[in-house]
Amino acid sequence: MQLFRFLVPLLVSVFFAFTGSPAIAAPLAALPGLQGVFSGTPPADIGVHGTQLVDCPASPNCVSSAADDDEHYIAPIEYSAEPSAVRDQLIALLNNQPRTQIIEQTDDYILVEFTSRLIGFVDDAEFYFLPDGHTLALRSAARLGESDLGVNRRRLEQFRLALQSLGA
Repeated sequence: MQLFRFLVPLLVSVFFAFTGSPAIAAPLAALPGLQGVFSGTPPADIGVHGTQLVDCPASPNCVSSAADDDEHYIAPIEYSAEPSAVRDQLIALLNNQPRTQIIEQTDDYILVEFTSRLIGFVDDAEFYFLPDGHTLALRSAARLGESDLGVNRRRLEQFRLALQSLGA
């Protein structure tokens, strides 16, 4: 009976977490022992392949400037400043974001993990400075679930606007 009293609220919380009710999802993130349960496994197959970022999976929780279909496509960021200056601005913006960790960075590539506040879902975002010297390729995907409710697209568009406002 004690186990039943624990499992029912847990299952209800998980149900509402995946159906979008933050009022119920918030207690789920605070349950002892569940930290990191919804973070997923870091993908092994991302990064630059040839001269572009890897394709999105079929699920709608990914956007990429290399995508061939409208559901996944997001325009790359065009810039006129020096690539190193844009890279420095982007790193400063990333470092200013809560629950954001830069995992890898080189002169032309940045891999970032964004963690959601309530439940701890992790999204992997990539920024690749193309060899043309004025284009920043983008990709962002949720590790878990089918839909991200447009979070990855909105986040990358916010970075586009921020870089534009900084004169990139």
